[in-house]
Amino acid sequence: MWVPSITLSFPRKLIQSPRTNLNHFKFINWFSSCSLSDDDDDCCTTNTNTSTQEVYGGGIVCGFKWASPQQPAIAHCDSRSSECAGVSSVTDCTTDIANAKRNRLVADLETLEVVNKLNGFKSKPNSAFSLFRQLKEDGFQHNVLTYCALVRILCYWRLDRKLDSLFSEVISGSRDVGFRLSDLLEAMEEEIVVSPSIVRGFDALVKSLVSLNMFDEASDVLFHTKRRGFVPHIFTVNFLMNRLIEHGEVGAALSIYKQLKGIGSVPNDYTYAIVIKGFCKEGRLEEAGEVFEEMELAGVAPSVFAYTAYIEGLCNKGRSDVGCQVLQYCKSENILLDAYAYKAVIRGFCDEMKFDEAESLFLDMEKQGMVPDSCIYSAMISGYCKNYNLLKALALHNDMVSKGIKTNCVIVGFILQCLCKIGMPSDAVDQFIEFKSMGIYLDEVTYNIAVDALCTLRRVEEASELLEEMKLKHMSLDIMHYTTLIKGYSLQGKVVDATNLLEEMYEKGLKPDIITYNVLAAGFSRNGLVSKALGLLVYMEAQGFKPDSVTHSMVIENLCMGGKVKEAEAYLNNLVDKSEETYTALIRGYCEANNTRKAYELISRLAKQGTINKGACFKVLGNLCMEGDNDSAILLFERMFALNVEPKRIMYSKLIASLCQAGEVQKARLFFDSSVERGFTPDVIDYTMMINSYCRGNFLREAHDLFHDMKRRGIQPDIITYTVLLDRFSKRNIRRVRSPLDAAGNREEMVDASTILWTEMKEMGIRPDAICYTVLIDRYCKTDNLQDAIALFDLMIDRGLKPDTVTYTALLSGYCNRGDVDTAVTLVNEMSSKGIQPDACTLSVLQHGILKAKKVQFRK
Repeated sequence: MWVPSITLSFPRKLIQSPRTNLNHFKFINWFSSCSLSDDDDDCCTTNTNTSTQEVYGGGIVCGFKWASPQQPAIAHCDSRSSECAGVSSVTDCTTDIANAKRNRLVADLETLEVVNKLNGFKSKPNSAFSLFRQLKEDGFQHNVLTYCALVRILCYWRLDRKLDSLFSEVISGSRDVGFRLSDLLEAMEEEIVVSPSIVRGFDALVKSLVSLNMFDEASDVLFHTKRRGFVPHIFTVNFLMNRLIEHGEVGAALSIYKQLKGIGSVPNDYTYAIVIKGFCKEGRLEEAGEVFEEMELAGVAPSVFAYTAYIEGLCNKGRSDVGCQVLQYCKSENILLDAYAYKAVIRGFCDEMKFDEAESLFLDMEKQGMVPDSCIYSAMISGYCKNYNLLKALALHNDMVSKGIKTNCVIVGFILQCLCKIGMPSDAVDQFIEFKSMGIYLDEVTYNIAVDALCTLRRVEEASELLEEMKLKHMSLDIMHYTTLIKGYSLQGKVVDATNLLEEMYEKGLKPDIITYNVLAAGFSRNGLVSKALGLLVYMEAQGFKPDSVTHSMVIENLCMGGKVKEAEAYLNNLVDKSEETYTALIRGYCEANNTRKAYELISRLAKQGTINKGACFKVLGNLCMEGDNDSAILLFERMFALNVEPKRIMYSKLIASLCQAGEVQKARLFFDSSVERGFTPDVIDYTMMINSYCRGNFLREAHDLFHDMKRRGIQPDIITYTVLLDRFSKRNIRRVRSPLDAAGNREEMVDASTILWTEMKEMGIRPDAICYTVLIDRYCKTDNLQDAIALFDLMIDRGLKPDTVTYTALLSGYCNRGDVDTAVTLVNEMSSKGIQPDACTLSVLQHGILKAKKVQFRK
């Protein structure tokens, strides 16, 4: 039902609309109901005997207070009239007052007619809105009355978008409309009967203010309504609180929540969810959890959004384990959370490097019937790439694409960056070209990774061509791209080209930043241009970029790489502010210059002083292992443990591999076990290295026990693990088959472990590769089971695996042992026809077989 119009109070203020004579007659003729006779004037004055209504031209309109710039002029005339001494002066003054009053009535008539006309369209809100706009275009100056009339109509019909447009117009252009927002607010408050429509109007006003990020004004309006005896809708309060939190004004949002009771508003489930999100953003996780208790006391059931906000907050603050518990609780209570909650926990686990938990939840998500989207795959792939687990990342990417989920430049960037970081820039370039050929959109960041990879490979010309390709695609080249290319030229020793590129940046209006200067200073240092490097540091400081610890570190390390170790040491000694970063740079520089002993001595000295850098330790450890100085490497680990510095996972693996390669299997096992006790979780590669080391030392019992320990921990052996065991157990079986008879005349009874392993592989669905087939073929040939060896050889080819020289040699040995030299020669010819050249071992086996056959013939 339409809310009827209510009366006007006596006009304490009037807004006079500016107009020309043309517009004045235009409005008069349009409405055809206005005249300025003395009778109209009398009618207006005689009906001002009450303070509740006035009649203008026979119409009664809603009562509002409005302002007028005419009042000062009238007051001035009144003042002047009191000073008039003669009749002429009194007459002039009276005329001025009459003219001012007449002008006011004309303006009032125009406003009245517009208001009445708008009210005439109260059942046609779109027509009312169009009329309002048309009048404005035709030059009519709307005032508080006309705006309020339209507001009432739009509120009644719930036309929120048009309301927002109208309020935004008043808020953003208050000078053009001729009145302030406070005037409109005051006018809206004049409603005698508070109706749902007027409440809706205030709600719309608050939302408009919030949309314009005018949060203080929105809050004022929100709490202003309480004084008028009505309460804004809780949805409006939620809208304001949520936007405050999104803009970082969490304290203001929580303050509004605490004052809800004061304005008579009752929070709903979404309000509580917003508060939970706010507490989580500030890291106040306990208080966020207490909100659930408040909801229970209020009898409000937590929504999915509340649980999701809490889970996301926990994961963002490094409590993904608790977030996962909440997720599992919701699952047990049949609270159906969507994929977003799972994504939050998976991303949290990946950020905390808890990939087993992330993968488990990923699989659980699929079991629940939820299809992971590209965002979830992106979180997983990003995590694996950060941990340099490229194989897992690529496998997951292939799984994503196979399910029809499109990859994107962000995921591609993770993979390319990982390839570069693990020292595979050539593969990164190949992958970039492949992704580009697939039609995947690659952004500026992805291109820069490819440019960087090409520069690392010293293929600077191709990198430059890639930047030209970007220009043709109208992609924006920024400081990052130029800096990368400067780095490339510096690596190639083309410091002149690098300097020219810096000048080109200036010409294109790109101001180099401190990173650009650092890269160029490193380039000069790397190429032994010490004076140029020092000169550049002076120049960059003149440009407002003071060299920092990063600058000094890059100069020191690159001087070492350029063979200027003494200059690097002198540079560090001359620094006033030495830091951990600069010492670390010298340690890395020593390693790059293959002066590992100096690096080890410096890092040991720093460790005694209580300072040790994990990155520097990794660099030194790599050099120590490469040089076979495993004892020093173990001491370095102990120093790290003493200072509570947790080594990177790859550092454990590197030392285990070095010990195994050196044949120090007992030391390797001691380090392996102590590392596990400290929390290190070995993977399939670590176990396989240890098992292989035991097998090489013929400690098959220990290898077997470690194999079972691996499976007990839930780590699935791969094809390499099985191949290592098959090879060693096959050789043991061969020796036992050839062993002499015991005292009873029987050979030692034994279980064929290789057969068990082969069966287990089949049950687990692990398909043998070419190396594994070769091991088994060799075993059958050496145990005189040539037919089984031939069958395996044929099966290998049927499965698309190509035999190599070692495979052919193993089978060749079997034929020669049987004396079938002709078939052996045929096999060698087959090898050559397939482009597989026989090596010295192959020819030796064949020669031995031919000689053996001749001896047999000679005996006959």
